[in-house]
Amino acid sequence: MTASRFDIIGIGSPIIDSLAHVDEAFVKTIDGAKGGMELVNAEKMQALLKKITTALVEAPGGSAGNTVFALARLGIKTTFLGKLGNDSGATFYKKAFENMGGDTTRFKLGAVPNGRCLSLITPDGERTMRTDLGAAMTLSPDEVSVADFTDCKHAHIEGYLLFNPDLMNKVVACAKQAGCTLSLDLASFEVVGAAKDRLPQILKNDIDIVFANEEEATAYCDKGKSYEDMAQELAKLCSIAVVKLGKDGSLVCKNGVITRIAPVPVKKVVDTTAAGDFWAAGFLYGWLRGKTLETSGNCGSLLGAEVVQVVGSVLSAEKWSALQKKLS
Repeated sequence: MTASRFDIIGIGSPIIDSLAHVDEAFVKTIDGAKGGMELVNAEKMQALLKKITTALVEAPGGSAGNTVFALARLGIKTTFLGKLGNDSGATFYKKAFENMGGDTTRFKLGAVPNGRCLSLITPDGERTMRTDLGAAMTLSPDEVSVADFTDCKHAHIEGYLLFNPDLMNKVVACAKQAGCTLSLDLASFEVVGAAKDRLPQILKNDIDIVFANEEEATAYCDKGKSYEDMAQELAKLCSIAVVKLGKDGSLVCKNGVITRIAPVPVKKVVDTTAAGDFWAAGFLYGWLRGKTLETSGNCGSLLGAEVVQVVGSVLSAEKWSALQKKLS
């Protein structure tokens, strides 16, 4: 059997993150819950951007994008399926992925501007996101084929695809036909709420690994259960279930057995943007290399701890070098 050309393909929205520090009062002036993600149109995005009085930091983002960017930087062979726009934002995103060592041949190109996510960071480090998907939203199931997944070992899907059932179904079918194993990051409690009726079937029939944070796990399993029970419930549907608990570590469940993953303490949380995405990257880094669930989870904790100490998801070359040494 020949080796796969790519260890992993990420599937999701290749969007630009615009990050701004705001106070609690600012978050209360916008619609929606703090800490979540809601979709907005281009007009609403521009109105929100005009309200920002602090400096904006821009970085390549997107849930699956953050995960595969990190894996590419760690030397994992990566590619990405998503739709870029027709503007400078798309050029910036594609070039950034190339610079990280990622393959860009499976991006689709759209006829409208690139997607953008405004991440509002409050003093507690929490981020509240409002997203204009732009070109990413125009990706059609007809544009996805088995060829997109050829020579890929594993496919990592961001949960936001669940907002588009036809696209999600086509991605899953093509990935499985190409022989990929699949992981799904549930992405946000809003996603879980919107797709709750469909999730059991998707997890049971199609997904090998599911990633959820405490809010997403609670949204799926309902309140009143322990996180251990939530991990067990999710693991009854797919092979491996992960429940990420922030500063309290994580739970990884397989075959009814829970492995507790200790957190990596940090002195100060600056921004939780991409924390879960980087945790998933660390876990997949270990898992793709045949490491144990505990070792893979520890890799996740390490990457998650690093990214919460910076604004956005961009770490310095020195940080990546240090991480590679720790993970080797």
